[in-house]
This record gives sequence, C-alpha cells and structure tokens, in this order.
Amino acid sequence: MGNIYTRDIKRIGQQIYELYKDQITTDYEKNKELVKQVVDVYSKKVRNRIAGYITRKAKQASRPVEVTEQQEELEE
Repeated sequence: MGNIYTRDIKRIGQQIYELYKDQITTDYEKNKELVKQVVDVYSKKVRNRIAGYITRKAKQASRPVEVTEQQEELEE
C-alpha cells in the first residue's frame, strides 16, 4: 500500500515538477527548500507533502535508466 496524496498536493506537485524540472533532484531536503521558495504554502505539513511527492516523482523518473544499465551489464 502506498501513500495517498490529496488532489491538491498532486496538482501543485505536478505543476512544480513541470516548471522546475531542471532544479528538482532526488534529495528531499533540496526539494523542500525549492517548494518553500516557489510556493506560499499555508502549513509546513503541506509543504513537506508536496516536497515528498516531487522527490518520489524524480526518483521514479530516474529509475528506468538505472534498470536499463543493469540489464546491459547482465547481458555482457
């Protein structure tokens, strides 16, 4: 069972991810600071959830490349 995110957190997270894709990393702390600078969030909990969602998306986006490299190494 995974985390359940509200519609607003997903919507805001996707917008930030698309606009600031070059600044987003797989490091949660850096993403948290980015969210703090970009969005005027009304609570720390919401800011952290958005940063967590963005971090998760960044990790998922980088995962297929790693899997492909591992498969190539196994084939050799």
